[in-house]
Amino acid sequence: MGAVFFYHLTEKPLEATLPALLERARANEWRIEVRSGSLDKARLIDRMLWGGAPENFLPHGISGSTQDDDQPILLTGACEQGAVPSEGEFDCVMCVEGAPLSASEVMALERACVIFDGADPEALQAARGQWKQLVADGCSAQYWGQEGGRWTMKAESKSEP
Repeated sequence: MGAVFFYHLTEKPLEATLPALLERARANEWRIEVRSGSLDKARLIDRMLWGGAPENFLPHGISGSTQDDDQPILLTGACEQGAVPSEGEFDCVMCVEGAPLSASEVMALERACVIFDGADPEALQAARGQWKQLVADGCSAQYWGQEGGRWTMKAESKSEP
């Protein structure tokens, strides 16, 4: 059973943080879905990942092609996401822009991440709501904040067996 990690962005924006989180997840040989609030945001993330240094390239694709199943990192938009991926399709789901995440998904994954902008009051409120709901539904959760360029765990809620 997985856990959900909440990443509160206060020092570096998503553009600087997401590639590092993806690299760490790929080091575990996980297949990752990056779920955003819209397909337009998925396209922006795609351009951001293509714009990085060649030696740090993260192989990925945007959902909707015939190669979706072959992508180690698949970028999706919440509105076109529709159904919950079948169990085992992804090892990790990273949600940005308040993209939805269910307790059943968290429990079927190695890891789920909710990444939110600390300067956006709506994003903070949405993340708090997701935390409350997922913990109430029995998920283990950790809250991580940025301090001096490092991630520090600020809170944890463990599920009851």
